[in-house]
Amino acid sequence: MALLVFGHKNPDTDSVTSAIALSSLKNRMGEDTVPCILGNLTEEAKFVLDYFQAPVPQLIKNVKIQLKDLNYDRVEGISPKSSILHAYKLMEEKNLKTLPIVDGDQRLAGIVTMKDIAMGLIKGNFYKLETSLENLTADLKGHILVKACEEIEGRIKIMAFYDDTILGTLSQEDIIIVGDRYRIIENAIEVGVKLILVTGGKSIPEKYVQRAADQKVNMLSVPTDTFTTSKLINQCNFIASIMKGQGIIQFHEEEYLEEVKDEMIHTTFRNFPVIDQDQKFLGFIGRRHIINPHKKKVILVDHNEYAQSAEGLAEAEIIEIVDHHKIGDISTSIPISFRNMPVGSTCTIVYYLFLEAGVEIPPKIAGLLLSGIISDTLLLRSPTTTLWDRNALDALNQILNLDLETYAMEMFKAGTSLEGYSIEEVFYKDFKEFQLEGVKVGISQVFTLDIEDVFNRKHQFLDFIQRVHGHNNYYLTLLVITDILSEGSYLLYQCANESLLAVAFDIELQQGVFVPDVVSRKKQIIPKLMDGLRMLK
Repeated sequence: MALLVFGHKNPDTDSVTSAIALSSLKNRMGEDTVPCILGNLTEEAKFVLDYFQAPVPQLIKNVKIQLKDLNYDRVEGISPKSSILHAYKLMEEKNLKTLPIVDGDQRLAGIVTMKDIAMGLIKGNFYKLETSLENLTADLKGHILVKACEEIEGRIKIMAFYDDTILGTLSQEDIIIVGDRYRIIENAIEVGVKLILVTGGKSIPEKYVQRAADQKVNMLSVPTDTFTTSKLINQCNFIASIMKGQGIIQFHEEEYLEEVKDEMIHTTFRNFPVIDQDQKFLGFIGRRHIINPHKKKVILVDHNEYAQSAEGLAEAEIIEIVDHHKIGDISTSIPISFRNMPVGSTCTIVYYLFLEAGVEIPPKIAGLLLSGIISDTLLLRSPTTTLWDRNALDALNQILNLDLETYAMEMFKAGTSLEGYSIEEVFYKDFKEFQLEGVKVGISQVFTLDIEDVFNRKHQFLDFIQRVHGHNNYYLTLLVITDILSEGSYLLYQCANESLLAVAFDIELQQGVFVPDVVSRKKQIIPKLMDGLRMLK
């Protein structure tokens, strides 16, 4: 199972590019990883991936345990036209309690248990046979004398009475079991019975074989005596005759364990079929498989808080975290590799991981890392920028030789355009939830060169913020509109105590107020809000 590498919800450029780059590094070091995203790409991230011709990472909804993650029993199915005896021998040989019956496309047709086989032989119709010459030949170890058709369906008759008693009683629907009693064999051929089973391995005169062929009567020679043959013949029936084909509880491999666990526990069935998206049978799952389930293995980049991560993260096994934010609430049961540095971008950390591993950075990956650093540091203008970021950006651009100012403006222009976006889409482009000083806050940040578009829809934004605030019971709901060129941010908000923003940012409070030199949510906004909350206590 491949390791999943992903950033936070509402993936920004740094989150996406660091996931791709770290996955590339891990794979080149011999690991099996897949870069993923938890939501739709921003326009800026799309621009970067397109510019460097990098594929879009796999979109995942969550990391909950699915049935496909479990080590359930992979069992090969048999055809509905296999014999009961073949099914029994297979189950005995492989110690199977339940056997799947599948059609030609491997779709589940039914299931059979040992109990079904036993009850079929006890309560079944002992006089009816529906099978194939192939089954009869294999199960009775016989050889075909005449093959008129492949499938046989008829009424079984054992020729144990005196010849004169039997003659005249046969019909075309009969299947007769007989020894070397030629008068009966001759009469059966004349009537045109479905099948003549000659027991005891006796040699049949060629004239009878030829007559049977001329009359299109199937004839099979078996080595066992009539008594033994009569005991075994019912077991040559198609397995479809006793299989359970209706009311089978089955699960899809994409289903989540939490959704099917109760049904598995509170039913008397031992095994449940698992199917794929094409309805093809994959195997059986039982209660024993859910005791210690295999968890998805994940590497987190650019975040380390449950609220910002994939749904179901508590069900996954976190292998590693690479981040540049404050330590959050994620915990693990065993020690892991946790690389956390106070730098401006996760891509900066990933760059140094390449250096530490002694792995050469390909131009495409260099472009992605460079873009992540430019995005998160606003081309080194953000107060989060460190010497580590500057050195990493310079080294990466030595690989690419870009005009950084021109490239950055193209990237920002692509990413900050709000044309065509709804109020909700703008708000959730980069939204994160935090626990600060015991209260829950939601902060959205939008970087744009088109401030006018936001303020033309100011009242709509305020109405939406109010709805989000009430629905999520936030203490503060804040939309930060960051003007890249002016190097400051405008604030739209809803707060349980409006004094918080005035105290935190030392401003005269009003909707849409401009706060100069505040561009970083992590480095400036969050710390100022935490200080403000402490001051108001």
